[in-house]
Amino acid sequence: MIEMLRYFLAGQASSPARYILEQMLLATLGWVPTVLGIGLRGLAYKLILNSAGLPLIESGVRILHARNVRLGRGVFIDHGVYLHALPQGIDIGDRSVVMHNSILHVFNFRKLPHAGIRIGRDCFIGEANVIRGQGGVTIGNDVYTGPLVQILAVNHVYSNSRKPIREQGITAEGIVIEDDVWLAAGAIILDGVRVGRGSVVGAGSVVTTDLPPYSIAVGSPARIVKDRREAHDVKRAAQSTIHFGELEQLRHRRTERN
Repeated sequence: MIEMLRYFLAGQASSPARYILEQMLLATLGWVPTVLGIGLRGLAYKLILNSAGLPLIESGVRILHARNVRLGRGVFIDHGVYLHALPQGIDIGDRSVVMHNSILHVFNFRKLPHAGIRIGRDCFIGEANVIRGQGGVTIGNDVYTGPLVQILAVNHVYSNSRKPIREQGITAEGIVIEDDVWLAAGAIILDGVRVGRGSVVGAGSVVTTDLPPYSIAVGSPARIVKDRREAHDVKRAAQSTIHFGELEQLRHRRTERN
C-alpha cells in the first residue's frame, strides 16, 4: 500500500509539499466561473507553474506536475483541459490556445529520454484533442488542429503472441509537426512521423509516414494527393468567399506594427 501511494504521489507532483500546494490551489480556485475565476487563477497559478505573462485559464482545468508547465504570453487554456507534465514538461508558446476537454499527457513512468510536449506560438489546439508526449511531441508555430485530433508519440510492442501486450513494453520515437500545418477534424498522427511545413491533413486521416512540406494528405493510411503550392488551388481559393474573424484581424494588425 505504501509503495502504491508513493507511486501515485510521484505521478501527481514533484514532492508531497508541491502536491499539497498545487492541489490546494486547484481545489480552491479551479471551479470559480467567469472572468473573475480567470483573473484569480491567473494570479494564483503563477505560484505553481511557469508563465511569461498572466495565464488565461478557464474553470475545470486539471494540472499535474504544474511546475513543469511553461506558458508564453497570452496563452488561453479552455474549460476541462488536462495537462500532465511529468517529467520534461509541457511548453505552450505565446498566444496559443488549447480548447476545451483536450488532453496533453506526458506521464513518463518508464523514464523515456525525450518525453515532453512543445507547442509553438499562435497555435490553435482544437476541441477534445489528445496529445501523448512519451516520445516527445514538437509542434511549430501557426499550427491549427480541428476537433478530436490525436497526436500519439507512443506505440505498444505486440510481437510476442504468447505474452500479454502490457508486458512487452512500448516504443516512443517522437513526432514533429512543422510550422503552418492544419490537421483537420479527427486526424491521427502516429509515432515516428514528421509532418512538413505548410501541410494539410484531411479529416479522419491516419498519418503513418513522413509528409514532405506543403503536402495535402488524405485517407487511412494517409497518402499525398496534392502539393499545396499548385497554382490551380490558389486560383480556386481566390474565387471563394473567404471570411476573417476579429482575432485574425488583431494578429494581422500586430504583425504590421512589428
